[in-house]
Amino acid sequence: MKFVILLLHIVIPTLLIKNVDSNSTVVNKIKAMYVLGDSTVDCGENTLFFPFLLHNLSLHPCDGPPSSILPHLLAKKIGLPYPIPFYSQNGSAKVLLRGVNLGSTGATILSSPTNPVLQSLNQQLRQAYEIFQLLQLELGQETANDFIKSSTIFYISFGKDDYIDLFHSNPTKTRKTNAENLSQLLVDQMTNAIQYLYGSNVRKFLLMGVPPLGCTPRFMHSTNDSIRDDDRGGDGVICADDINNYVLEYNAFLEQRIVRLNMELVDAQLIFCDTYRAIREIINNPYLYGIENVKSACCGTGTETAIRGCMSLNMACEDPSTYVWWDLFNPGRRVSSLIADSAWSGEQLSDICRPTTVQKFLSLS
Repeated sequence: MKFVILLLHIVIPTLLIKNVDSNSTVVNKIKAMYVLGDSTVDCGENTLFFPFLLHNLSLHPCDGPPSSILPHLLAKKIGLPYPIPFYSQNGSAKVLLRGVNLGSTGATILSSPTNPVLQSLNQQLRQAYEIFQLLQLELGQETANDFIKSSTIFYISFGKDDYIDLFHSNPTKTRKTNAENLSQLLVDQMTNAIQYLYGSNVRKFLLMGVPPLGCTPRFMHSTNDSIRDDDRGGDGVICADDINNYVLEYNAFLEQRIVRLNMELVDAQLIFCDTYRAIREIINNPYLYGIENVKSACCGTGTETAIRGCMSLNMACEDPSTYVWWDLFNPGRRVSSLIADSAWSGEQLSDICRPTTVQKFLSLS
């Protein structure tokens, strides 16, 4: 597995997305971002009955307003408006043309057998289809298809809550067996989703990896037993290497598949952004990035504030910007901002998005 990951880091950055001219003038034709995903893209505003679900054990999963999470930070850098939550839009073309966030806290790639109220990837794909249909009805099929093909980018971030469900609810032996089969299955489903959207004229895809869940306050190790040196971050923080290994496997499979799809899908342009690598770099070298606490939740209770998430904002630490983690599973605004800057231009944390930065990606014809 280590060899595969090393090979990806060596080979993939050298690959070029089709039709790249390094001297071409940067022309941003993107007019709207559409977001699909889980708790990495939604603060609960797009999740029906969110206060009653408490899937991530927190009533306040975001450090600040929804505009502070990663997809919205990147939309701002692109010069796009805030993608309106799906359940807040009125179905008019004027609203839909500005971009829509279909993401939902707790959403999973696979349908959840334990909580059918939570969304799945397929449900969000059906919502995307509804948007395509509405645009075709209001704009005409040719105009709508041209808009989708040339003026949109689809930001897709799934997998986090699939693994949280697995590792949070199953016994160790059972979850190990399930996790071994899960990564390939999840990537196959993600591939099907990309191919479906491609068949609906989507051509630009920004796909996010799963963050290092083994380093989150909820899953972090509390002992030194059987921990490798490379699983120690700043201040000697120890991550759950078994969980991180499965996340790494998923990310590697997804990136490999993206490379293949870039070659197979005519005119499609896909990039992979490695949030795992970015957050691990921050955890390993926190003081370089103005971070002081890498293992506790800013807003939580219990040992290392890792037992239960935010029931009230009054529980939050005094300065969230000095923490990696806002609550049990979600990074804070400071970390999201660092990742957004790095994904956009390659500054701060280089080679986070591969094979190129988001800024260069959008300049491609």
